[in-house]
Amino acid sequence: MQKIYTKLIISFLLGAITVLGFAPFYFFPVPVITLAVLFYFWRNGIKPKQAAMLGFSFGMGLFAAGASWIYISLHEFGGMSMPLAVFALVVFFAYLALFPAFAGWMLTKLRIAKPIIWLLAVSALWMLFEWLRGTLLTGFPWLALGYSQVPYSPLAGYAPIIGVYGVSLLLALSAALLVLWLESGVRVRRYGLLFSLIWLAGFGLQQVDWIKPNGEPVTVSLLQGNIAQDMKWREDYLINTLETYAQLIFASNSRLIVTPEISLPMYHNTVPATYLEALAAHAKQNNGDLLIGMIERGFNEDDEYYNSMFSLGTAEQQLYRKHHLVPFGEFMPLKPVLSWIVNQLDIPMSDFSRGSLDQQPMNLADQRVAINICYEDVFGEEIIKQLPQATLLVNVSNDAWFGRSIGPKQHLQISQTRALESGRYMLRATNTGLTVIIDQQGHILQEIEIFTTDALHGVAQGFTGATPYVRFGNYLALGIAALFMLISLFSVQGTRP
Repeated sequence: MQKIYTKLIISFLLGAITVLGFAPFYFFPVPVITLAVLFYFWRNGIKPKQAAMLGFSFGMGLFAAGASWIYISLHEFGGMSMPLAVFALVVFFAYLALFPAFAGWMLTKLRIAKPIIWLLAVSALWMLFEWLRGTLLTGFPWLALGYSQVPYSPLAGYAPIIGVYGVSLLLALSAALLVLWLESGVRVRRYGLLFSLIWLAGFGLQQVDWIKPNGEPVTVSLLQGNIAQDMKWREDYLINTLETYAQLIFASNSRLIVTPEISLPMYHNTVPATYLEALAAHAKQNNGDLLIGMIERGFNEDDEYYNSMFSLGTAEQQLYRKHHLVPFGEFMPLKPVLSWIVNQLDIPMSDFSRGSLDQQPMNLADQRVAINICYEDVFGEEIIKQLPQATLLVNVSNDAWFGRSIGPKQHLQISQTRALESGRYMLRATNTGLTVIIDQQGHILQEIEIFTTDALHGVAQGFTGATPYVRFGNYLALGIAALFMLISLFSVQGTRP
């Protein structure tokens, strides 16, 4: 019994250390090693219940170290009391930790003896339960291990083909190969060779151009108003917000100007018409367009309202409504059961309506621009709904909710992954940072300092064509994982009397 308690502590520490693989640290080999130790525990003579406990402990360490910044949103800006915020986080992390727990339980329950079959099963189960975590109950795919490999690891070369979950599959496969290699003795070369082949092939894939440029680069300005979260919704601060963005816009000569999510914290139909007309006139003077974040609502108080981006300028006015809303922040799931949570939070505009999933890219500044708002870029399978028609990706966000934590940097890495999967530039305009230009390979080309009022002026190259991930989404990765599981299940069935 003492031995399993020791392993539980080690597993928790392994999960916490895994966070070093993600931004801002980018030590991409770390998750391979930590996962290999967890897999070693799972493989060596433990019962299904113990495997589940170890997976749960690993998950609790991962999310406690990697997503504790949610506390800032709940307590500092959401107004939830400290004890209740801590309790809510523990419950949330426990839910997330159930997914690696079930992976370990199911793997051990199968009682797989053959090394090669165990290799297939453990990697497939890890990926499938990670995918389920990113899908069930609207999904929370944050800290999927595949993100830790972007953009520097050779495994990132697979992202344009099989997406972030496919990269997670190969990361888990690599970790399992390390276990078998060490278990069999390093003189047994086949596992080491297969490990090397996976990583070398990934490096080779990083040299492949899946897409091609579309016309000339376009000048862009990404605005960072740096409006403090505790001031954003105050009526006495609204004039300052309007003036800040007007000054940043009028100082830009770019053809495409982008403001952050709800940069003007007002209903669109209540913004002074002269203000919007002046902004539109400036965009037309630049022979371009402006994207500005506002709340869309009808004239009646009971009308639905949307977190939206509006275009102003030379093109006909266009609109994008946020589709994937943040649970508890922008909508309340299971209202009759969980309404007590709303009563503990003081979050303005927390009951948005959902935009359509099949919205099309906007025609702006001679580009086709696919917009996603904040949390939406966590869902690669939804981003590609606007591809391959789109030539540029734009993410607008307000990560001020997370303060000076590692949360905004992790969000940036997620945007880097979306750029790599789709083969498109990603332009990020955020309220307080990180405001950046990311190229089609997921590399940051330009950025401005966090928590400053500034504008990032640069150029962005549009692209056409489709990566395999744009064409097939998560189906390729899910198909590979399903194949691995079928082989494993048939093999297990064949060995039973």
